[in-house]
Amino acid sequence: MPQLLALTGSPSAHSRTAVVAEHALRHLALAHTDPLTGAHPGFDIARLAVRDLPAADLLAARRGEPEIRRALEAVAEADGLIIATPVYKASYTGLLKAFLDLLPQDGLAGKTVLPLVTGGSLAHVLTIDYALRPVLNALGARHVTAGRFVLDSSVERGGGPDRLLPEAELDLYQAVDEFSDALRAAPRTAAPRPAAPVSATATAP
Repeated sequence: MPQLLALTGSPSAHSRTAVVAEHALRHLALAHTDPLTGAHPGFDIARLAVRDLPAADLLAARRGEPEIRRALEAVAEADGLIIATPVYKASYTGLLKAFLDLLPQDGLAGKTVLPLVTGGSLAHVLTIDYALRPVLNALGARHVTAGRFVLDSSVERGGGPDRLLPEAELDLYQAVDEFSDALRAAPRTAAPRPAAPVSATATAP
């Protein structure tokens, strides 16, 4: 079963980016669940919110500290990653950069990556291609899929479960399906998953 890590780089405890990432994961789960048996043979999914890592260890690049080490191991063990970030200053967040800077030069070698970006204006729609994709390629990703930019206004919150507007949801699901197909077609190169779980979890929507 392919190992999948959803990595979110928002510093906010109430992140629209996390909502989008969870929608992507939910679609992956539903798309690969047998409607008769309920079996889910699709992906082994883990979540990592960079904001939950110890800030001092992250900024000081203390790779040997337990939570940082486990987070880096989670990346190394994954066959595919969903990397989600809001737009800050026309780029991905400094929080995400601090974590990506801890990876070795080939830290994404052999991996399939789905970039997801959220922002308040369509003026930032090229953030994936001009800011995020180059660093993912520089880290050796085997395949960075097209990804998606999701407007903040497409994420509805309050008065019930967080949801995406239908058009944005369908567009996101298309990107997720493309990612799923690419991940399943890729050769398995990730290291075996260790017994110890990832301690950092995704930010609750």
